[in-house]
Amino acid sequence: MSKLIIQSEKCIACGKCYLNYPQVFDCEDDGIAFVQEDATEQDQKMARSAIFDCPTRAIEEVDHTPSPSQ
Repeated sequence: MSKLIIQSEKCIACGKCYLNYPQVFDCEDDGIAFVQEDATEQDQKMARSAIFDCPTRAIEEVDHTPSPSQ
């Protein structure tokens, strides 16, 4: 399973992600984007193109596979 993350230090608050994919992204008062906690895995898959639309490449897809219990 993978999920999208935003490196807030790279975000320049251009708004492309949250304007194009409001079901996945939102922003703080200063315009810095974040991934909404309730964004489903399916919604995040649909929003993958935001990775390439982001002018600073602040959005990344990471593997979020839970590690097996020992």
